[in-house]
Amino acid sequence: QVQLVESGGGLVQAGGSLRLSCAASGGIFSFYAMGWFRQAPGKEREFVAAINRSGGRTHSADSVKGRFTISRDNAKNTVYLQMNSLKPEDTAVYYCAAGRSSWSGPPPQRVHEYDYWGQGTQVTVSS
Repeated sequence: QVQLVESGGGLVQAGGSLRLSCAASGGIFSFYAMGWFRQAPGKEREFVAAINRSGGRTHSADSVKGRFTISRDNAKNTVYLQMNSLKPEDTAVYYCAAGRSSWSGPPPQRVHEYDYWGQGTQVTVSS
């Protein structure tokens, strides 16, 4: 059983930056592709970014490309989401997730492809 704990959320002005972290325990971190998803009030959970097991392949949603960067440190069992040029529409609860995949293949992008989820961290961007 993998446990995931997010941190780094908060309140920031539009144009600002935040770095989210997600620490994993209870499993072999490198066995899992890692993803970030977000959910705004009244909306469905949506894909933000994902990274494969090796860290060599990433994928981001069009809405965050060029602004958000996902990375991982397998030695520290941690995945990160660097968020720059934040916009009010980025306001949501952000969740990290772990899913099984091949070592070098593309990371999964769908909610149902992930087996373990964190409790979420709130990100609020004021205009």
